[in-house]
Amino acid sequence: MVLNLRLSKIMQASACMVMLAGLSASPTHLAAKDFGKEAKLNLAPKGQSISGTVKDEDGIPLPGATILVKGTTNGTVTDLEGKFSIDVNENAILQISYVGYILQEVPVAGKSVFDIQLKPDATQLDELVVIGYGTQKRSDVTGAIGSVKSENFNRGVITNPVDLLQGKVAGVNITSTSGEPGANQNVIIRGIGSLRSGTQPLYVLDGFLLDNTSTGISSNPLTFLNPNDIESIDVLKDASATALYGSRASNGVIVITTKKGKSGTSQVNVSASTAWSKMSNQIDVFSADEFRRQVVAVGGALEDFNGNTNWQDELTQVGLSQDYSISMSGANSEKFSYFASLGYQDQEGILKNSNLSRYSGKLNMNQKAFEGRLIVDYNLTASYTKNLRPSIGSTISDMLYLNPTIPAYTNGEPTLLNTNNLNPLKRYELYSDDAVNNRILGTISPSFEIFDGLTYKLNLGVDFSNTNRFQQYIPFTDVVNESNISLGTLDELIASNTNSLVENTLTYNWNNYKHNFTALAGHSYQSFLEEFRSTSATGFAANNIEPRYQDHNSTSEFPTTVSASAVKNELQSFFGRLNYVYNDKYLFTATIRADGSSKFGDNNKYGYFPSFALGWNLSKEAFMANSGIDNLKLRSSWGQTGNQEIPSKITKASFSEDRLATGSGSLNTYPIDTDGNSLDDYPYGIVFTRLANPDLQWEVSTQFDFGLDFAFLDYRLTGTLDYFNKVSSNILLEVVPADPVQPTSTYWDNIEDMKIHNSGVELALNYSNNAQSAFSYTIGGNITYIQNEVRDSPYSVLTTGAAQGAGQTGATINGYINNQPIGAFYMLQFDGIAENGLNRFVDINGDGEILDNDRSVVGSAIPKLIYGINANMSYKNFDLGLNFNGVSGNKIYNHTTMSLFTKAQLSRSNNTTDFAVQYPSESFNNSNTVSTRYLESGSFFRLNNATLGYNLRPGLIGAGNAFQNIRLSVTGQNLFVITDYSGFDPEINTGTSSGGIQTFGIDRFTYPKARTFMVNLNLTF
Repeated sequence: MVLNLRLSKIMQASACMVMLAGLSASPTHLAAKDFGKEAKLNLAPKGQSISGTVKDEDGIPLPGATILVKGTTNGTVTDLEGKFSIDVNENAILQISYVGYILQEVPVAGKSVFDIQLKPDATQLDELVVIGYGTQKRSDVTGAIGSVKSENFNRGVITNPVDLLQGKVAGVNITSTSGEPGANQNVIIRGIGSLRSGTQPLYVLDGFLLDNTSTGISSNPLTFLNPNDIESIDVLKDASATALYGSRASNGVIVITTKKGKSGTSQVNVSASTAWSKMSNQIDVFSADEFRRQVVAVGGALEDFNGNTNWQDELTQVGLSQDYSISMSGANSEKFSYFASLGYQDQEGILKNSNLSRYSGKLNMNQKAFEGRLIVDYNLTASYTKNLRPSIGSTISDMLYLNPTIPAYTNGEPTLLNTNNLNPLKRYELYSDDAVNNRILGTISPSFEIFDGLTYKLNLGVDFSNTNRFQQYIPFTDVVNESNISLGTLDELIASNTNSLVENTLTYNWNNYKHNFTALAGHSYQSFLEEFRSTSATGFAANNIEPRYQDHNSTSEFPTTVSASAVKNELQSFFGRLNYVYNDKYLFTATIRADGSSKFGDNNKYGYFPSFALGWNLSKEAFMANSGIDNLKLRSSWGQTGNQEIPSKITKASFSEDRLATGSGSLNTYPIDTDGNSLDDYPYGIVFTRLANPDLQWEVSTQFDFGLDFAFLDYRLTGTLDYFNKVSSNILLEVVPADPVQPTSTYWDNIEDMKIHNSGVELALNYSNNAQSAFSYTIGGNITYIQNEVRDSPYSVLTTGAAQGAGQTGATINGYINNQPIGAFYMLQFDGIAENGLNRFVDINGDGEILDNDRSVVGSAIPKLIYGINANMSYKNFDLGLNFNGVSGNKIYNHTTMSLFTKAQLSRSNNTTDFAVQYPSESFNNSNTVSTRYLESGSFFRLNNATLGYNLRPGLIGAGNAFQNIRLSVTGQNLFVITDYSGFDPEINTGTSSGGIQTFGIDRFTYPKARTFMVNLNLTF
């Protein structure tokens, strides 16, 4: 866009320096002593010395414009005032180029001083965006696509590539489930449209469709990617953009493109960073002195151990992280380019024994032959990831409720608690959850232009992952009332996933003066194999050897259990797309995909997903010539996508063996001897565990989108406005039969007439100043308003979140409720404490009793408003980037408060917050019933990322011949958050799902968020 090009000219100057280094056969040829003056590549024989100035169409100097002697590698770039000088032969021809402007050739012809003015190139201003199975000019796009380039990514300690996007794209809500390194994330694009498939979009990495299946490691499956290798991320939001991916695109598509070698450029980049992380917010539990007063005040039995311990301090640490990356890229000719990188990242969490480390390698190559008709792309990604985790739930509950008068240590050892329970400091020594994952993803994609315009492409790829995970307790005999600790335990998991892809596509391009026509046809076959094996053992020798390194024999007292499984699924697809552009004004797109999945029965094996879209570039109409509007495009689309994220084989019948276990009677088997009274008289019988359902259909999401793209003020102000309406139908669910006489307790079905509605408005704006001086800035933001609702559901409530703990397990917290928002909290309304010291609730139906039918919808876990704000400023060699994000209109159920911060807990000398004493008349016997007493606002506004950078001119330190650029930066993450929520952080989700339906907005013993500061050094040479 003109906006981004003209307003960052000074910033681009340094980038041009980097690109120019590739013109040199060796980086030591760079003689850029001072960028403020000039930078030269002295490779041509000296002739006459010439100088000049390069300006834009308004006469404003262009810093960083490239001047190259045609046919040679002799070149330079303009300084901050647009001036240059260079030695050339008298018959040389200068090539002057600048991003977003037409390349201009100027013969020297004996002249020594030049005044050169470049003209904008509208075709270059149309950036390419990644769409399904190809790219397209932004001006020709008819779908709703949000794009973020690497220079605009969030900075800091990033283990999951999705973090790079947070707050950057309208309609995309990214929420980490916890503050643990590599924690899983909920990525919601334009609302939640399914019960079973969760919220995860389809991820496409360099043309390879990833599988969201767990790899056996607790961290996010995308952590195998090194963020430093990513060039851009495109978010496909509407059905026109996603329908070509068919059955897995109902939650949207995120396309990740890694870096490639660039023609004419050869460079090495080294990045090194170190970071410090600390718990950003502590929950305000009582100090030791206040605790002593409060226990006595409520009439409890004070147990005072004469200590003064802040368990939140004792059980957390300052996490140290480091990240190193080296990459090499370039192209030695027009026929071959490469990008290769190695990376190492080690991130400590703020809980002890919490660590994620990753070794990664990346190799992308591109080879051309037969005059460019044959192009072969090679992509290889490999990683070794090690994830160490503490016992998170136990540690968090301990740090909040343990008696603060207990000394953390006694005689240098963790104090043995008087209840003979385990001191959490000792648990750090005894418990470990250690997983190692090896993953390799390789693709090869040859394409051949059969004749002008017609290209065949083959895409072959495999993604293989293998994980070994060990969860263990080293025996500790001093604790006698927790057998798993005193005896020692070991759970071992071996998991491997293989995802294979074969795709064939034909693409035909044809265009003349006014018509531009592109047709795509393709076939795809993808297979998925998941293999698991787990072993559990108890009873190990207390010999200071970890259980996983001990021999263990299964005994009748401590039997070893082994389980294993393997699941294979296949997906075959046929797809096509037609793009037509007339006179650069009128746009039409149509797609169709037919997906056949082994997960569905014979009667509905295939699902069909079409889409249509129209676009109109109004700003190119003659009547808009003098309107003052630089760009104005209308878009409209309709389409369908699907969902196949259901358990395997559920359409097929399943049986199991069963027989009488007690000898007193059986519903499943009959005795051979009618007087039999032993197992020998009752042989095994076969019973149904699942009924066949060959009629099960695909879940379908139908979406309509109307969009407007615009630019004003000479492209300084740009933006998009979209309205969308998405309806999910044929909802897949495991249900209980209405007929009580059924051979199985549940079965899978499409819920007739039930629909999930999501509609909303997205607005994204970006403004950049006219960079006429050394100072430039860009301010942008996006905001999304979403309304969602469940309609025509035959169920009163489909539970998504349920309470846990003694006396509460299974109590509904939130769910899908007819005519209510998704994730609706469904509970009693708290009305204070009655005279008897017990809870008082609102009698909704007025019958004088408080029963289940007095529960009501009291809010939703899904925010109505999502927004992000970003600002980037540059002054000379300094730059500052800020990124804010926030949500509004959602609630959070504070399960931690419900479980721990009660008056009864305080009376037993367990710590709490002042929440437990807000009602002096409350009885110790009052129950912590699920109600609005624990429901809080989840709205927040956060400065999640701030980076201050300085580009050091190598010439200033005498390194001009060695380096193209030296950059120092300091980054702060999660610097502040404004919220009314009383927990660690409002951006959480640690509830337990129910019946495979994902839960939202529940905070139960959540790993706290960290505040992080990072220092980075980046060298380019």
